[in-house]
Amino acid sequence: MDRRIRRFILLLLSLLVSFSFAKSQSYIGVNYGEVADNLPPPDATARLLKTTSISKVRLYGADPAIIRALAGTNISLVIGAANGDIPALATDPSAATRWIAANVLPFVPDSQISVVAVGNEVIESGDATLAAQLLPAMQNLLSAAAAAGGAAAGIKISTVNTMAVLSQSDPPSTGAFHPEIASNLQQILGFLQKTNSPFMINPYPYFAYQSDPRPETLAFCLFQPNSGRLDAGSKITYTNMFDAQLDAVKSALGRVGFPDAEIVVAETGWPYRGDAGEAGATVENARAYNGNLVAHLRSQVGTPLMPGRSVDTYIFALYDEDLKPGPTSERSFGLFRPDLTPTYDAGLLLSGTAPSTAPSSSGQGNSTSSAAAGWCVPKAGATDDELQADLDYACGQGGVDCRPIQPGGPCYLPNTVRSHAAYAMNQLYQMSGKHPWNCDFQQSAVLTSDNPSYDGCAYTGR
Repeated sequence: MDRRIRRFILLLLSLLVSFSFAKSQSYIGVNYGEVADNLPPPDATARLLKTTSISKVRLYGADPAIIRALAGTNISLVIGAANGDIPALATDPSAATRWIAANVLPFVPDSQISVVAVGNEVIESGDATLAAQLLPAMQNLLSAAAAAGGAAAGIKISTVNTMAVLSQSDPPSTGAFHPEIASNLQQILGFLQKTNSPFMINPYPYFAYQSDPRPETLAFCLFQPNSGRLDAGSKITYTNMFDAQLDAVKSALGRVGFPDAEIVVAETGWPYRGDAGEAGATVENARAYNGNLVAHLRSQVGTPLMPGRSVDTYIFALYDEDLKPGPTSERSFGLFRPDLTPTYDAGLLLSGTAPSTAPSSSGQGNSTSSAAAGWCVPKAGATDDELQADLDYACGQGGVDCRPIQPGGPCYLPNTVRSHAAYAMNQLYQMSGKHPWNCDFQQSAVLTSDNPSYDGCAYTGR
């Protein structure tokens, strides 16, 4: 074989391997819920996502502003048809055609819509009528997308389920679906297999810990060192709850005749705050769960029953949803704050990147602009409780050195929450890139051009 031809073939093979590897890395997604009144503009969210390793976003509806904002970003989208849409979609094919025309066709191919999730947690909702209408709705949407052609024809149609579809999940080898939904679920699984669409499930180790709040269970749920749990049926020892839950789903799918069904984790996460009775809802545990989950996915180890690959996983959630009812934890899953700063470090930010915001429209007379201000300090009206939370948060971030405000340090005196918080907040602001959104701290901080350094206490700044 001619050497130049051999070289070309080797180069082509190398490119194919690289392409395959790049594709295999696109498994980290995030849920973008909108039950809130303080969310940043969609274009700001798009810029934020480009500074992260997040490659997939799941919407619970089909918000056109968000879909447009993500056009050209190479971020794939799951959009949702609401539960309330299902009856019309199931009984009227023209309603499915209109849904595709309104929610898909205006945006593709610029926006990469990969899946339409029809309804949310319908099968286990207890509404037998709605559950019976789910498959016809999915079928009509598939027909409408195929008829539309182009990029729409390649979109998958699925639905999202909770772990409540399982009657048995522990140990994983005994995984089984509830008998009363088996018939309906079997038909839906047949549809998913025929259309090469994923089975979407919401495993939450957090809720498993709520029902068994022992220290060893917490370690098992957080991917932390533990003695493991032996599955006597498979002889596999599981070292984390996430793998155990997914393999229980895998076992259940095999038990009803669909062992090769693709599984996608449509939701999983851990709240960083909760009410008094919500065990484990802390920043430390949320950071541990999501950070270790991301590391586990990146390892490509997979689960014992699905080795050597990472299941596509959507972390709940991009932002808090402050209008959600229920316990505090329901409003406390956000990876990022509305000001685009991370709630904690989950290992998702790309090295050396930070989200950008639009410039000020005035450009003058703005004492908090990054051009005019070099230090981040507490607002005059911020309370000690707010500042204590800011202090704890800032000192908990990697790279922030709070030793100067410890006893004997040059900034320890005056020994007040406000003084210590000022130093720590400024440290985090300087380290994070010195953008205006790095000095928000839930609206308890402000930028200043007056150097707050005093005596032997030096504040980093311009």
